[in-house]
Amino acid sequence: MNAALESMGIFTYADVIRHIPRRYDDYNYTTPKVEYEDKERLVLKGKIRGGAPHPMRFAKRILYRFYFETEEGYCYLVEAWNRVYLGKLLKQGEIYTLMGNYDKKRHCISLINIVSGIINPEDAFKPIYNLPNDIQNFAFSRLVEKALTEEKGVLDDLIPGRYKEKYRLCSLFEAYSLIHKPKNSNDIKKALRTLKYQEALLFELKNQKVRATNKAIKKDLRRGVNITKLEAFIKTLPFSLSSDQRKALDECVSDMDQGSVMYRLLQGDVGTGKTLVAALAAYANYTRSQQTALLAPTDSLARQHYETLTKIFEGTSVNVGLLVGAMEPSEKRAAIDDIGDGTTDIVVGTHALFSKSVNYASLGLAIIDEQHKFGVNQRTLLLDKGEHADLLLMSATPIPRTLTMTIYGDLDVSTLTEFPAGKREVKTYLCKKHDKKVGKLIEESLANKKRIYVVVPQIEGGEDKDSTSVLTVYEKYKNYYGDKVVMMHGQMNEEEKNLATLAFKSGICPIMVATSLIEVGIDVKEANLMIIYAPSHFSLSSLHQLRGRVGRDGSKASCVLLTNENAEDDDKLSVLLKTDDGFQIAEEDLRLRGPGELMGTKQSGLPSFLTANIINDFKIFECARDDAKEIWQNPRYLDNQPIVHEAETSLLTYRIS
Repeated sequence: MNAALESMGIFTYADVIRHIPRRYDDYNYTTPKVEYEDKERLVLKGKIRGGAPHPMRFAKRILYRFYFETEEGYCYLVEAWNRVYLGKLLKQGEIYTLMGNYDKKRHCISLINIVSGIINPEDAFKPIYNLPNDIQNFAFSRLVEKALTEEKGVLDDLIPGRYKEKYRLCSLFEAYSLIHKPKNSNDIKKALRTLKYQEALLFELKNQKVRATNKAIKKDLRRGVNITKLEAFIKTLPFSLSSDQRKALDECVSDMDQGSVMYRLLQGDVGTGKTLVAALAAYANYTRSQQTALLAPTDSLARQHYETLTKIFEGTSVNVGLLVGAMEPSEKRAAIDDIGDGTTDIVVGTHALFSKSVNYASLGLAIIDEQHKFGVNQRTLLLDKGEHADLLLMSATPIPRTLTMTIYGDLDVSTLTEFPAGKREVKTYLCKKHDKKVGKLIEESLANKKRIYVVVPQIEGGEDKDSTSVLTVYEKYKNYYGDKVVMMHGQMNEEEKNLATLAFKSGICPIMVATSLIEVGIDVKEANLMIIYAPSHFSLSSLHQLRGRVGRDGSKASCVLLTNENAEDDDKLSVLLKTDDGFQIAEEDLRLRGPGELMGTKQSGLPSFLTANIINDFKIFECARDDAKEIWQNPRYLDNQPIVHEAETSLLTYRIS
């Protein structure tokens, strides 16, 4: 058992009681009656009145049946799958407590559990834990009992007394006692209020500590941004900045001119012009004779940024370089030499940018695109290449406005909501798979020499390969449209991806059948149609991100969500028909999927917690954020509060996250 516990990260009694139940079985008795609602959960006390003499076998499953009679005289047929041992365990005439689900159609109870005797009301809530197969729930419950005895009077309260009193919270030991041994649902609520607040306060204290640490880092003496030169360059651009872009740039320049290091997040919807703001920040950095490194998660996105920046700085003395893994050795050596001697002013690349062989002449600004795809250590490796370089993080995944300050309390945040080219005209349709509208939209796009994305959720696909396999859908389109179709997915190498992208951009192959890989990294202005198969496989935010790949030139575009005939998620998808506001969609996505699923993955950049939920418990986090600020602003708290020391010792876990 010790090895199994250690595999769960449990080494001490304190670790045991921190492993809280994932749910509870409620053994409060149901009022007996003849019939119940279908699938209703029942808890009954009564006696066994005969079992099936021979269990019934169905393939690999065995059905054991017996009759259960309550004290009131109601008798029910009970079915227990794969529990033949009950025939020897259950005794006629003895009192048992039975839990099960009622099957109204068959007028029987599907057994969940049965225990001997009557359960007292104060013991009605039985905790159920997440455990490995070799640890039984009852065995862990006994270990919890012992752990609570050992930790009584030992466990430190982390929450300062004034906040415990302010919010009427219980002690930490009492909270764990109630969460493991509740007498009723109110005990669970009381315990969770304390545990959630403690988690929220610890998180917000870490944010405040990181923020204070960042602000305390002083840059080496360097020239300030040449505002005159920056403004002159902005006037040469063939377009005007949106008010959001202007504000975000001003915030970046102001930070860069401060004595402390910039830690800023630039977030905005697809198409709001984050790349241009980043480019202008890089130019501002250039005016103070410093180098900029722009880190992208993929080779294709790095190359796209390189092309974009090369066009933006065409005709200037700014030297833009590229450093990615898929380069010839001679090209890579030349690129590294140019970075080292200062020839390159702005370098765009992937993980190669922070490899040991790369040294910067004077790195003054690090820009990280799609920041959630990089770990803290990777970001730190890049920052360490410069002497206290400024940091600008970019994210195209909008975080709802109400959450921004709470989640990113350690960062300054700039948000883009306006579209520089005006409001995008992307019409979204919800169609069944064989709708003729789809074929007409494809023919219209081809006739107008436009580009078409066909997005499929998986490479191999599941049971319905016609909707979920990119390989199957590609063959289908290839058979119909011939050489006009190209495919791209994650198992292709970088050269194959680059060739596919080139064929699509040039129009040689105007139809690209791909996985969601194209969500980030391909910017084709001519794309005006997006067809998404099996949209239920994607989060709303991912669907919105994909939709943002079309209509980027301001012209009319279409996005088709292609569902099966028996699809049940049309209500969820309807939000995409009503709005193209990424922040509003993110709000709905968070409500439906939870914070860890913002983009359909667990790498959304949002923190995860043991008891708290950053959406459902947002008010708790708001209070904790204000309390954390108060604590850091009050020196007497910093000397003697255990929670402050806890926040400091685990600081690196949250740094720039």
